[in-house]
Amino acid sequence: MQVIKIKDDYIKLGQLIKLAGCVDNGVEAKFYIQNGSVSVNGQTDTRRGRKVVPGDIVSFNGEEVKVETNDN
Repeated sequence: MQVIKIKDDYIKLGQLIKLAGCVDNGVEAKFYIQNGSVSVNGQTDTRRGRKVVPGDIVSFNGEEVKVETNDN
């Protein structure tokens, strides 16, 4: 499981999967999210603007990404 640390209260779903390297660009992120290929905490979510907060686990294409707070 990959861990992504964020400095803000949340990160948008599309931004997260780009940051995690799951997709190459925003167009790809939009395509996969809108087609139901991405889930947050086990629930499919088709909103690329979905706010993902620390503690959430995002699943895409067999990979999982956990969001944590950057304590620095």
